[in-house]
Amino acid sequence: MQNIYCMITTKRRNKQQVKSPLNYIGGKSKLLPQLLPLFPKDIDNFIDLFCGGCNVGINVDANKIYFNDNLTYLIEMYKVFQKKLLDETIWHIEKRINEFELSLTNELGYKKLRETYNQEKNPLDLFVLIAYSFNHQIRFNNNHEYNNPFGRERSCFNPAMKENLVNFIVEFKESDIEFSNTDFEDYEIADCGENDFVYCDPPYLITTGTYNDGKRGFKGWTEREERQLLKKLDEIDEKRMKFALSNVVEHKGKENIILKKWVENNSNYRINYLNYNYYNSNYHTIIRDKNASVEVLITNYEPPKQPKNIFSF
Repeated sequence: MQNIYCMITTKRRNKQQVKSPLNYIGGKSKLLPQLLPLFPKDIDNFIDLFCGGCNVGINVDANKIYFNDNLTYLIEMYKVFQKKLLDETIWHIEKRINEFELSLTNELGYKKLRETYNQEKNPLDLFVLIAYSFNHQIRFNNNHEYNNPFGRERSCFNPAMKENLVNFIVEFKESDIEFSNTDFEDYEIADCGENDFVYCDPPYLITTGTYNDGKRGFKGWTEREERQLLKKLDEIDEKRMKFALSNVVEHKGKENIILKKWVENNSNYRINYLNYNYYNSNYHTIIRDKNASVEVLITNYEPPKQPKNIFSF
């Protein structure tokens, strides 16, 4: 097998943005140019309580990165990416594609691999399934069986996805990263220092998706979870530790009243409005559109600098 790791290591020295090979719903890849400048400049331990596709943490400059998610099979896949030789990972993926004759149109082959994965739960087989599934989604039923349908004429393991995967894995191997599979309520943040930083990108209360409806064998997201997370962030703030919370305060005419009141009741919390869909407009233009989704980053510290397309109030 060709030594891909040696080829890519030199290429990654320029530290360009690493893109996750997972097209994760709610992923922050497009928002990174706005998010990262709002993070503290000196980060010792970066803790991501809802890592998802890892788009944020993999691009953060920190001494150590902690990725956590309650989706067990996702974390198991990341651990394999980190431990297994890169060449072996790529070889396994391409072997499975050939073995099951996966393509843009072979739905039968996809279903056979899906059945095999649900029996064996090989983490790398999960990645192959994601590559060929509808919208590249990660979806399980209440029996923890992967059940996302086939992505006919839309999804495959193409060269761009392969390149993203290789760069992603290389960064995993070159960085000091630790993975955990814990519900955010049970995650213990101990021995924290002033340069430790907690980032949260939870399911959004006022939006809906297969990842937070509570019908997929994993914990859903309701007002209870929303309040528990905000309580945990208050506890982090009491420890004099910095945090940042990604969320939306308005979405298709809905408002997250719980979130807004929480910020109003804490004078040291700041709402940084992210200009996601309206790059040539300002915040006041955005909120006049009732169908706009107002993305924010809430911090308990003064961001080091404000990019031109971010508005803090």
